[in-house]
Amino acid sequence: MVDIADQAAINPASARDAAMVRAPVPLAAVDTGQWRALAQRAIEPNGYYLPAWELAVSATARGRTDASALSAFDGTSARLIGLMPVVSLWRALKIPLPALVSAHPYGTLCSPLLDRDAPLEAAKRLLQQAREAGAHALVLSDVALDGAAMASLKQVLKRDRLNPRILSSYIRASLDATQDGDALLREALGAKKLKELRRQRHRLEEHGSVVFEIARSSDQIGRALETFLQLEASGWKGKRGTALVQHAGDATFIRRAVPALAETAQCEIVTLRAGATPVAAGIVLRHQDRAFFFKLGIHERFAKYSPGVQLTLDLTRHLCADPAVASADSTANADHPMINPIWRGRLAIGDVLIPLRRHDPVVALIHGALVGLNAAHEAARGVVRRLRK
Repeated sequence: MVDIADQAAINPASARDAAMVRAPVPLAAVDTGQWRALAQRAIEPNGYYLPAWELAVSATARGRTDASALSAFDGTSARLIGLMPVVSLWRALKIPLPALVSAHPYGTLCSPLLDRDAPLEAAKRLLQQAREAGAHALVLSDVALDGAAMASLKQVLKRDRLNPRILSSYIRASLDATQDGDALLREALGAKKLKELRRQRHRLEEHGSVVFEIARSSDQIGRALETFLQLEASGWKGKRGTALVQHAGDATFIRRAVPALAETAQCEIVTLRAGATPVAAGIVLRHQDRAFFFKLGIHERFAKYSPGVQLTLDLTRHLCADPAVASADSTANADHPMINPIWRGRLAIGDVLIPLRRHDPVVALIHGALVGLNAAHEAARGVVRRLRK
C-alpha cells in the first residue's frame, strides 16, 4: 500500500498541492545535538521523545521502526524549534487515507516537542510541513490534552479557523512530587491500608532485609536493567509473550536506550530486594522536572507481599524527596488498580484529529474511518473481557 508521500491515486489534491508534496525526513536524519537542545527548551516534557529513547525505538522496536519526523526551524538561525515523530496513517492503522500519525514511542505519551521560546511558531511550522508532505490531517495519539504543547497547537489552529476533534480520551494517574512523600501516602491510602502494607513488608523481611536500590551510573544501570528484564519476563507479561526480552528488537531497543539516557541522568532503575533476591523493579525516565514511570516487573513468588506496591511506595518517597522532580506521570492505563490509589493526581490523555485545511471532505473520511476503527476495537476488547470471566 502507498505511503503518504506517494498517494496520488487516493489523494484528490490540486496540482498546486501535488507540487508541494515533500516527505518528512527519516527520524534518524535529525541532528541529535539540535534535538537534545530542543528537548532542554521544550515547553512540555516528554521523556519518550528524548532522542536517545525514540531513536532506539525507531531503530529496532517491534512494530515501531522507521519513523519519520516533522521538524520546525527558526527562520533566522536555523535552530530546531519543533519536532513531531510521525508515520503514515497506513503504517499506523492500515487506513489508506492521507494523514500522518504520531510515531508511538513505546511509552504512552506522544506530545510533540515545541520550543518554549517560540511555541506558536513551532506549532505553525510543524502543521505547514505536514501540509507540504501531502497530509490532510494529523492524528496525535496519547497526547496530554491539557498540556502546553496541545494548547499551542490549539491556538494556531484557532487562528487558522480549524477545529481539532478528540477521538478518544481517558484519565490516568500522576504524582505531585512537591509534597512530602509520607504525608501524601497517608492521605492517599489511609492508616488502615498503610498498616496492612507494613505487615506485608514485615513478612517480606522474613526472606531477608528489604532494601530499595536506585541505579543511575553506567556501571549500575546495565546490571539493574537485566534484573528488571528477568523479573518482567517471569510474570504474566512473559506468559502472554509481551515481555521486552522476549522479542529481539524490543530487547535491543531497551538495552540501547536505558544506558544512553542514564549517561545524561535521564533514566534510573529502582529495585526492591529481600536479601539477595530482587522482588520488584521499575524503569523511570526523567525529562526536565518530570519523571515517567515506564514499566514495572515483579517476582511472582512474592506476590502475596504486594512487591509492586511496596516498590511504588518507596519510589513515591524517592521522587518527593528530590527537589529536581515536580511531578511524575504514571503512563499507565486508565483506572490502573495498582497506581491509581497511590498517585491521586490525574492527567487527561487522548487521541486528537487535527485537520490541516478548512472545509476538507477528506478529513471527514479520515474521521469516519478512525471512529469506525475505535468502535471495532472496543467491541473486540469487550469480547476478550467476557471470555476471561
